Amino acid sequence: MDECRISNLYDLNETIAKVLLQSEQYPWEVLPKISGFIIELGNKLSEDEYEKKGENIWIAKTAKIAPTAYINGPAIIGKNAEIRHCAFIRGNAIVGEEAVVGNSTELKNVILFNKVQVPHYNYVGDSILGYKSHMGAGSITSNVKSDKTLVIVKNKKEKIETGLKKFGAMIGDNVEVGCGSVLNPGTVIGKNTNIYPLSSVRGVIKQSSIYKNQNEIIEKMSKH
Repeated sequence: MDECRISNLYDLNETIAKVLLQSEQYPWEVLPKISGFIIELGNKLSEDEYEKKGENIWIAKTAKIAPTAYINGPAIIGKNAEIRHCAFIRGNAIVGEEAVVGNSTELKNVILFNKVQVPHYNYVGDSILGYKSHMGAGSITSNVKSDKTLVIVKNKKEKIETGLKKFGAMIGDNVEVGCGSVLNPGTVIGKNTNIYPLSSVRGVIKQSSIYKNQNEIIEKMSKH
């Protein structure tokens, strides 16, 4: 399932977690390793650029953190990131450089690449969001199936057993997720794709497409 490979979804130069992601073939394979990676990397970060706050929390000195935000470790907040009023970072979170975590947004076991925006009422759990991806207001990743069975990644021809009970969404670079959308467990969205507002998304969505509904996914027109 080539479209789900890390190399086809992400520009690894746009995350501090490059080494971690290079170690695996598919992005969900790194989910169980995020916590340990943060602790290992955090202890190597420059004290000139990052300040250690509490247990296993490293915050770039140029990051803007609202006084009402809550950050639980392990966590790394990148340079010039913005953590807004009442954001809730539950732990095992890497927030990239110049990323925005907005009001009442909750993060748990995630990697946000540089310049990711989850600015309004988002829940992002057990997920990886690529460079410059954006989740519209109220859009969320659903990370556990209702029957609590293990998550399987499926496209129309193949399926991959992940062995994971908790798996939200793998979102490629430059993806736009419309307001009020739900990304169901095991969703993989290829880079440069747009998801219409109020969508319920599942499975593998090809890169450079426009998702209108499950039965209407069209390829973006090239600009040439």
